[in-house]
Amino acid sequence: MADLSKHPCFNAEARLQFGRIHLPVAPACNVQCKFCDRKYSCVNESRPGVTASVMTPAQAMVHLDQVVSQRSDISVVGIAGPGDPFANTEATLATLKLVHDKYPNMLLCIATNGLCLSENIERLAELNVSHVTVTMNGINPDIVKNIYTWVRLGDRYFTGIEAAKILIARQIEAIKALVEHGIIAKVNTIIIPGVNDNHIQEVSKQVAAWGADIQNCIPLMPVAGTPFGVLEQPAPSLIHKIREQAGKCLPQMAHCSRCRADACGLLSEKNTQVRAAV
Repeated sequence: MADLSKHPCFNAEARLQFGRIHLPVAPACNVQCKFCDRKYSCVNESRPGVTASVMTPAQAMVHLDQVVSQRSDISVVGIAGPGDPFANTEATLATLKLVHDKYPNMLLCIATNGLCLSENIERLAELNVSHVTVTMNGINPDIVKNIYTWVRLGDRYFTGIEAAKILIARQIEAIKALVEHGIIAKVNTIIIPGVNDNHIQEVSKQVAAWGADIQNCIPLMPVAGTPFGVLEQPAPSLIHKIREQAGKCLPQMAHCSRCRADACGLLSEKNTQVRAAV
């Protein structure tokens, strides 16, 4: 049985001993965040949405086999983009199945916006996915509408307050379902100055009430060319204040390295992007 204490993102004590590998099999996304640009990759850049390449499930397994043969500290296999795992459901589930069958003791982890998570939780449970991260940047539609350009369900695109209400409702449903299925739930919340920074404690209170296990309040990383690229990064004092307030509601992760979609190794390693030999 997999040791749940070996996840470096959910367990601060594990981060210096155990590493993770992200398999970039999910290029498409079903929301457009105003802070995200997935169009390019710089080898010196570490942030979500960045990958040197996109892999098929088969290529991902070749890559995983190579990494596992070279290092013994990988305890977690995750899928975190560069888009959303459930805008690429077939590839995501196929990859998880391959990893589960070959490495049954490896922790399986997903990071998603939660829009299309609920309908896939039964399958995740069957595959023994133990940890899921849902990025939830607000619970007030009047705030959330300012964070996303659009939300896509099937072939339909939604914007503004309608998009915000849809996303929030489905995120709430997903978090509650994760808890019901015994899957460890982490909520990521991006700290966006002037947009949601005064709202995050309310998010913390609610996700704690729904049963989430931990929250990660992540400072915005402005990306040039995006609508939020002109904003300033949150000041350290603001980050500390928000985490302190949120910590009154549920445990906080304060050691996040804002991983690439193809990250590999310990969180403490300077450049954890590994070139795939596929």
